[in-house]
Amino acid sequence: MTTISNTLFEDITIGDSREFSKTLSAEDVKLFAKTSGDLNPLHLDSDYARTTDFGECIGHGMWSGALISAAIAMTLPGPGSVYRSQSLKFNKPVKIGDTLTVTLTVSDKRDRVKLVTLDCVVNNQHGDKVAQGVAEVIAPSQKIDNLAIKPVDLAETR
Repeated sequence: MTTISNTLFEDITIGDSREFSKTLSAEDVKLFAKTSGDLNPLHLDSDYARTTDFGECIGHGMWSGALISAAIAMTLPGPGSVYRSQSLKFNKPVKIGDTLTVTLTVSDKRDRVKLVTLDCVVNNQHGDKVAQGVAEVIAPSQKIDNLAIKPVDLAETR
């Protein structure tokens, strides 16, 4: 089991930074295709993907975006955050087996609505920047400390 905590608006400082990492598996690609409805053969059909400039199946670009969402929800500001907006630019393809690390850095705060602006950079295991953007998040209003969460069991959801 994992425990998570959050950071309230008043405890966030410009320059604060957090990281979140995950490795893309073939199963992740299939699950993302199923949940999103994006069945582009570039992601799912290795025979087709070999005929493209990439030469192999690549992950969905928005999977990288989903990791930014996970980083916000799990690290900064953490549970209870409200994801308000995201700009995103994809720089390089993500391949099955790549480990991506999202780095979130606080670049601005707006007191009136407890809005935090985060610079978002996603790098692969080689240090290549695969995506980047800016997110706006409303920080949580209630403190959560050491909340125990269990991993999602897909068999339970079927």
